[in-house]
Amino acid sequence: MLKTTLLAGAAALGLVLPAFAEITVEDAYARSASPMAKSGAAFMLIHNSGETADRLIAVSSDAAARTELHTHLEDGNGVMRMVHVEEGFELPAEGMIAMQRGGKHVMLMGLNDAMEQGETVTITLTFEQAGDVVIEVPVDLERQDHGGMQHGTGAMKHGSDS
Repeated sequence: MLKTTLLAGAAALGLVLPAFAEITVEDAYARSASPMAKSGAAFMLIHNSGETADRLIAVSSDAAARTELHTHLEDGNGVMRMVHVEEGFELPAEGMIAMQRGGKHVMLMGLNDAMEQGETVTITLTFEQAGDVVIEVPVDLERQDHGGMQHGTGAMKHGSDS
C-alpha cells in the first residue's frame, strides 16, 4: 500500500514540474594571459531553446583550485572591476547568455597546470532547472575576442541522451 502511494505521488509530482530548459553551449574557448599565469578564463555562448527560463548558478572545474562566475562592473569612478557573481546569471526561455571578454565569464583561479594551445579544460555548468552540463572547452591562447564567433564549434547539448 505504501509503495503504491509513493509511486502515485511521484507520478503526480512529475506532472506538475516544469519542463527543463534545453541547454546548448557553443563557441566555447578558454585562455590565460600567459603560460605562467595562475588564472585563466572561459568564454562561451549558452543557449536555452526551451520554453522555461533557467539560471546558471554555479561552475566547477578540476583544472583550477577555484572556479567562479564573474563579470565586469563599472564603479562610481568609471573604473571597470571584475566581480564574482554569487547569484549566477539568468538564462531566459528561448534566450542566451553571452560569456565573453570584458563581460560575463568563467574564472579559473589557481590553475593546476599551464593552459596550453589545443588542450581542453573540462567545465561543469550547474543550472537551477537543468542541473549539471559538462563541457570540454578547447584552450585557444591566440583568440582575442568573441568577434569571430564560429557557431557550432565545441557545441554540447544537455538532454536525456547525455
